[in-house]
Amino acid sequence: MTTTIPHRPAAGAVPDPLMWPRDVWRPDRTSIPPRATVGAALGVGLLGALTLQPSVAGVAYPLTGIAVAATVLATVPPRPRPALLVGAAAALALLVVAALRDAPGLVLACVLLSWLVWTAALLGTRTWTGHALAPFVPWCTPLRVAGWVRRGRTRSGGGVPLGRVLVVAAVSVALVAVFGALLVSADPEFGAVFDALVPSVRVRNPLGRLAVGAAVAAVALSAAYLRRRPPRPDAFAPAPGRPSARWEWAVPVAALDLLFAGFVAVQLRELFGGRGHVLRSTDLTYAGYARQGFWQLCAVTALTLVVIAVAVRRIDRTRPRDRVLARLVLGALCLLSLVVVASAVHRMSLYETVFGLTRLRLGVMVAELWFGAIVGLLLAAGWRLRGRWLPTAVLVSAVAGVLALAVVNPDGYIAERNVQRYERTGDLDVGYLRGLSADAVPALDRLPEPARSCALAGVDIGADGAWYEYNAARSRAREILRERPIGRCEPVWG
Repeated sequence: MTTTIPHRPAAGAVPDPLMWPRDVWRPDRTSIPPRATVGAALGVGLLGALTLQPSVAGVAYPLTGIAVAATVLATVPPRPRPALLVGAAAALALLVVAALRDAPGLVLACVLLSWLVWTAALLGTRTWTGHALAPFVPWCTPLRVAGWVRRGRTRSGGGVPLGRVLVVAAVSVALVAVFGALLVSADPEFGAVFDALVPSVRVRNPLGRLAVGAAVAAVALSAAYLRRRPPRPDAFAPAPGRPSARWEWAVPVAALDLLFAGFVAVQLRELFGGRGHVLRSTDLTYAGYARQGFWQLCAVTALTLVVIAVAVRRIDRTRPRDRVLARLVLGALCLLSLVVVASAVHRMSLYETVFGLTRLRLGVMVAELWFGAIVGLLLAAGWRLRGRWLPTAVLVSAVAGVLALAVVNPDGYIAERNVQRYERTGDLDVGYLRGLSADAVPALDRLPEPARSCALAGVDIGADGAWYEYNAARSRAREILRERPIGRCEPVWG
């Protein structure tokens, strides 16, 4: 076993804040950034400062993402790898959701997953450890990027000082703002065009916008540097586990198989026995029975994945009998786990039928279905007891699941299910529906009055804003409410 010795920086070199081992991230004292990269990063920062508002889901998110990706892929040699192009496309697809949907939780999930996919593709990670560390690597680059940019200025004959660039940019913006305001007041028609094309005249929080722009420029420069000098987070992945005796891992897994088999037998009795059998056997209401077991089954599914991960590290794959036994006991555990997943989803569907669908209930149901997909991937990997592709496949499944959820439109689906429940039972949780996003407006518009007005009264659709604040869901909601304004909400629906 070789021992990794941290590298000691030479005099005058930029120190590494984390002192990465040499085999993970070698010190960089030679590479210099292309001028086009630095200029493009500053332009991306200006675009982010003028258009991107983190709290507002809109078209500015994908536009900023496209600008960052173009800076990294087009200005930094060599030609990008196909895997990097696919990862960039997936990350941008996730950012596009911010321009189409308005649900805060969905948009946040898409933005965070986009960052994870982009950094994993940029660094070329392949292991669980690499995927987990990749999103944090860009935050470890400020000193390296500063030295990289400084070397570029020094070796290009001094270049143009960054301070002068910022001063010239500030003066230019100030002149456009002052003279633009005068010309806008002189001609209303020109004012409408100028106001739409030059958003800088409407900046309300200059310090906040400056911070956003600086962050976006830093992200672009960091990504460009990482493409030239990427570390290897996969090097932190643990070494293969030491094989154990066959009985040490087979007995616990087999015992768990027997336990799961008994649970599955009871579940089959429930499915074929019907509602009356459940009520007689559990002394609970049907909704109470569903609610009581769902969370426990979710925990069982997650813990099963942990058990499988630990057991796989203890298998001696050089012995044919161990491989055959592993396929049998772990394969049975995966198949029985799929029944547990199905039971959990079934219980949540029963619960939703009685109490209605909410974001939390839909979210945990989707998570449980994703756990089931992971179990299916484990079955495929376990057939040959090789799963180097498994971490990336799980990440791809997460991207596909979130994009599919965006297509389904969670808030719209929740509103639709609650409208159907109201038509069937007459029950409607107006207080909860008021907290949904603009995605729910088309479904809530189908409610009869006064329930419609009461449900729509609390939905925040915002006002018409600048072009970079465009969001398809909010635009559609405003069109609906202009055609059919909100009426009076009677106290019974309050």
